[in-house]
Amino acid sequence: MMWIPLVLFLVLIVLLLFGYPVAFTLGGVGLVSAGVGTMLGVFDTSFLTALPNRLYAIMINQTLIAVPLFVFMGVMLERSRVAENLLDTMAMLFGRLRGGMGISVTLVGMLLAASTGIVGATVVTMGLLSLPSMLRRGYDPSVATGTICASGTLGQIIPPSIVLVLLGDVISTANQQAQLMMGNFAGSSVSVGDLFMGALLPGLMLVGLYLIYIVIVAITRPEKMPAIPAGERPDAGWALAKRTAHHLIPPLVLIVAVLGSIMAGYATPTEAASVGAAGAMILAAAQRRFTLPILINVTRSTTRVTCMVFLILVGASLFSLVFRGFGGDDAVHYVLNHLPGGVFGAMLVVMLIMFLLGFVLDFIEITFVIVPIVGPILIAMGLDPIWLGIMIALNLQTSFLTPPFGFSLFYLRGVAPASVATSQIYRGVMPFIGIQLLMLLLLAAWPQLATWLPNAIYTQ
Repeated sequence: MMWIPLVLFLVLIVLLLFGYPVAFTLGGVGLVSAGVGTMLGVFDTSFLTALPNRLYAIMINQTLIAVPLFVFMGVMLERSRVAENLLDTMAMLFGRLRGGMGISVTLVGMLLAASTGIVGATVVTMGLLSLPSMLRRGYDPSVATGTICASGTLGQIIPPSIVLVLLGDVISTANQQAQLMMGNFAGSSVSVGDLFMGALLPGLMLVGLYLIYIVIVAITRPEKMPAIPAGERPDAGWALAKRTAHHLIPPLVLIVAVLGSIMAGYATPTEAASVGAAGAMILAAAQRRFTLPILINVTRSTTRVTCMVFLILVGASLFSLVFRGFGGDDAVHYVLNHLPGGVFGAMLVVMLIMFLLGFVLDFIEITFVIVPIVGPILIAMGLDPIWLGIMIALNLQTSFLTPPFGFSLFYLRGVAPASVATSQIYRGVMPFIGIQLLMLLLLAAWPQLATWLPNAIYTQ
């Protein structure tokens, strides 16, 4: 019977490759498989009786309320031109330096990642705003596109983001299941806030590595990243200070307020997300962009993204029940426990599978379908759940950058000028993929990079 879950999973991947909607594919494959299995007498329909309870648990999950709030925050900051003003201000601050626009794009990408947490939105926004300007000022197309793609994927790892909210909720459940598997009924819990704090240091280190690479290229290959010509250089002095205070400091204050309230224990991620959503509206009003049409547009976009997330979650819940009914959990547990290399071998195989699935599945599908299957087993094998969550986020971020199927590459290709070849985009991201792999190796060698901050805060 161990081959049935494998066939079920392969059918799901094939249908997704044909472009069928993810949520309906997950639910449809689950229902059809359950029906066929029932007729053949190899599936127990009692597994499906747990579906109403799972859907009700989704409805009352306080953590998941943070998803629409963070999405609203990000979309409001984007539509109110806060991102555009941020980029212009950063260009004024660093434009006099070789590589200054690359530095600006990276830092703004980090701030947008902390504001939106949506890879597609960040890459498209940065591509539309910064790529034409970088090309016009003499930047090498490969360097410019690589910087934009890499900066846009920071939403996977820089908190707060919906990626970490969803992953944190799933990891929390996986940790509970692992504790029960080990017979530990009083084990420690893991929250979304833990994942936020665990991702902070690796995320900032990754940004630092990006900046170091950009500076090295600007020094060694100045023709690829020239400074802004003297005649186009922005204003300086009091005017620049005033612009910085108006366009840079308020978003920073908002991000610090959201993250700081979580880290200080004053607010849960959901409560902090509501602060972020309200703060985004205040910033839009300060930009004189808080109008009724913009509010309607932002609300519709938020509703669309939120419905997509929760519909996928419903489909994934149905698929996972059917997968478990066919003995999928036992099959995965058997395979991972009999791989050569023990825990290291199991972790390596899971990371490779997720990396490859990142070519065809978005983080939401991988989070809801794959992590609930392998997460409890890996945690029961002795892996730290916070470290595991950050490793998964970094791994998927690397996958979204990797040619030829990386999501980030497709997003940028859609908004890049025709003069920029796809091969140039591919060449541009290769150094950043190397940086991502280096960060993964560093985190694998020193798990304390992810676990130190959560432990330090809780022991205070």
